[in-house]
Amino acid sequence: MKRLLVVPAAGRGTRLGWDGPKVLCPVGGRPMIEHLLDRYEPVVDHVVVVVAPQAQDDVSRVLARRAVPAECVVQPEPTGMLPAILCALPPVEARAPRHVWVTWCDQIGIGQDTVSRLATATESDPEAAMTFPTVRQEPPYIHFSRDRTGRIVDVRQRRDGDDMPPAGESDAGLFALRLDTFRDALPRYAREAPVATTGERNFLPFIPWLAARARVTTFPLTDARQAVGVNTLEDLRSMETYLRGAD
Repeated sequence: MKRLLVVPAAGRGTRLGWDGPKVLCPVGGRPMIEHLLDRYEPVVDHVVVVVAPQAQDDVSRVLARRAVPAECVVQPEPTGMLPAILCALPPVEARAPRHVWVTWCDQIGIGQDTVSRLATATESDPEAAMTFPTVRQEPPYIHFSRDRTGRIVDVRQRRDGDDMPPAGESDAGLFALRLDTFRDALPRYAREAPVATTGERNFLPFIPWLAARARVTTFPLTDARQAVGVNTLEDLRSMETYLRGAD
């Protein structure tokens, strides 16, 4: 197995005016998960969607209609993105793919060009422990700080109250981890990861932690609109417009 996709999707769509699992909120008449699967099914061999207990049946019915094998795993409590991703550890260990891709359930604007570049980058650089696209934002919601060599040494997050620069470098909610990174390094980090000011345990601080110990590579998005997550009704309408133009 080359690639397994993990989709943390235990949140609800309250801010979108949707009374149900966020991953099933319709965008352009189709649930978010359908958009994601359309994009990633051509390059992954298996999909794991991490859901809240009450969403398992509804999401499983959608997954059952798809061509690529997919399954749900349950995150019992909403304790953050890091624990959500680690809920996928048992199916990852059982299937042992070369790479584990992780994408947030609301990052449905990622283009085929970005998916292809990520696949090529991971295959051409097997020494990279993690590879992901980044984007320049003004002002940034997330910002990665780098040292003089270009190594990521810190991550700032507006939601945690960090001081943010006027312009910065952010992720696009899509990451490719080598199997040993996911299976060994991520759980090791989780055992010492701090709790954020929001009370959750975040995934993004894992990146500078990993970069201090292994090779982490990035590449720039060709279109910053691909990095927009669908979190509000304004985001949803904007994404619908973008997706119509992309099609």
